[in-house]
Amino acid sequence: MANAEAMRSKEAMRECIENCMACHRICLETLADCLKRGGKHAEPKVVRMLMDCADICDTSARFMMRGSDMHSRTCFACAEVCAACATVCEQMGNDAMMKACAEACRRCEESCRRMSGGVMPQPINPEAAQRAADLPA
Repeated sequence: MANAEAMRSKEAMRECIENCMACHRICLETLADCLKRGGKHAEPKVVRMLMDCADICDTSARFMMRGSDMHSRTCFACAEVCAACATVCEQMGNDAMMKACAEACRRCEESCRRMSGGVMPQPINPEAAQRAADLPA
């Protein structure tokens, strides 16, 4: 039983690595296309988002490939960035390149969410806790 679970976990990680690498690649290809087109495609928000997504996908894939114990954290961040990048791409219209990028981002987001183990617990912010305690009841 444990062996079958380990195999599923290993397969899920392999799939996530592949999705991250594919998303990294298409974000860079889309970035080059957007810069060539200019106009709304080359707006700083779009360029920055594609660069951010390509970078976090590459980082997340590398964390998993080397077996880092911290991969769940990079996967969590990757899922968040991929979701934001997909939204930006979807807002660019019904363009084939942008649509393909959005689809790759959504696939990567989904697999990274699985690898992150869900919502990452946030550390307690002592200043925010103190402010909340100081509020009248």
